[in-house]
Amino acid sequence: MQEFTRKFDVIDKRNETREILMSVYNSLKLKGYDPINQIVGYILSEDPTYITNYNNARSLICRLDRDELLQELVIHYLEVDKG
Repeated sequence: MQEFTRKFDVIDKRNETREILMSVYNSLKLKGYDPINQIVGYILSEDPTYITNYNNARSLICRLDRDELLQELVIHYLEVDKG
């Protein structure tokens, strides 16, 4: 019997979060909204009506946990500022 260690690859949720956020941003922009203001309104209130239903954007953003979304935004901001 061979002993070996199995490797478990975790799905990188950061990519999924980024893809969802970019999709929501683009949908808001296409509908004529200021995407930054709308996303900030959603984050502060957790009221999904800040996000358009266009391209299923509201449903997509509701998949993300607000705390995780904030965490990813802060991480990204700090990584960009490091350079």
